[in-house]
Amino acid sequence: MTQTHAPLDAELRRAIAPVICYPTDSLPQPDLPLYARARATAKKAAETLVPARDGGSFEVPAGSFFRITCTGGPQVGDLNLWNAHDLSEGFYSGKTRALHGTHLTVGDRLWSRFPHLRPMATITADTLDWYGTDPHGGRVHDVIGTRCDPHTNHLLTGQHYHHCCQSNLTRALAAARGLPLAEAEVTTHDVLNVFMCTGFTPEGRYFMKASPVRPGDYLEFFAEIDLLGALSACPGGDCSAEHSSDTAPCHPLLVEVFTPDPASLAGWSSPARNGYDGTHGT
Repeated sequence: MTQTHAPLDAELRRAIAPVICYPTDSLPQPDLPLYARARATAKKAAETLVPARDGGSFEVPAGSFFRITCTGGPQVGDLNLWNAHDLSEGFYSGKTRALHGTHLTVGDRLWSRFPHLRPMATITADTLDWYGTDPHGGRVHDVIGTRCDPHTNHLLTGQHYHHCCQSNLTRALAAARGLPLAEAEVTTHDVLNVFMCTGFTPEGRYFMKASPVRPGDYLEFFAEIDLLGALSACPGGDCSAEHSSDTAPCHPLLVEVFTPDPASLAGWSSPARNGYDGTHGT
C-alpha cells in the first residue's frame, strides 16, 4: 500500500540544504569593461520597428550591439535568436536558466542549444535593473515562460488567434529566410521575455503582472556570434491582465543595431562551439 502520510523525520528531510545544480565558478566570464569601451565607439547601423501585436526580424554581426527599447507605452517582447548562418543553433532558454537563473540582467549570457552550447549574446545594459524582486517575488526579463501560442490558446478557448507570440515569431522567421510557415514554426523556440514581470506563486504557479517598463527603457546586448533575431511585441501589452488579446493596449518595440570601431575590440574573439567530442560514450 502506498504511504501518503509524512514520515517521522519529515522536517529533517525538508531542512536539508539545497545544492546549486550548475556551479558557475569556472564559467568563462564576459569582459564587460572591454564591451563598455567598444560601446563608447559604436555608431548606429540599423533599426527595426516591430509593430504592436506583430513580429519583426533583424540581423546583428558578431562584435556589434543591439538594443530593444520600449517606445510609446509599456510593452513586453518575446525574443528568439539564431546563428545567422545556421538555424540549427538557436537560443536555449532552459540551459540559460540553469546557468544564470530565472531572470536575466547585465553580465548574463544567452546560450545556444546542443550541440553548440556557447554564448550567443551577453546583456550589457538594463535600465530596469533597479526593479529587483518585488513583494510578490516578481522580477523582469524571464527565461521561464515559453511564449504565448495559438495552440495553447485553442486548447483553452477553442478559438483561432493568429497574433500570439509564437505566430508572430513564425511569420517573422519565415519572411526573413523565405521558409514555409510549417518549417519556420518548428524552428522558433522558447524565449527571453524582455521587460516582462513574472514569478511563481507559493503553490508553484507561473504568474505575470504589469511590467514596470517605461517609454525609453531598454535592454542591450553584445552579439557574440553573427545573429538573426526575431522579436514579437506581445499581444498582452504590459501583461497586466492577459495575453493573446485584441483588447490590451499594445505598443511597438524598437530594435537598434550599433557597430563599434573594430580596434576597440582588440583581444576579443567570437566564442568557439562547445568542445564536447560528441561520441556519447560509444
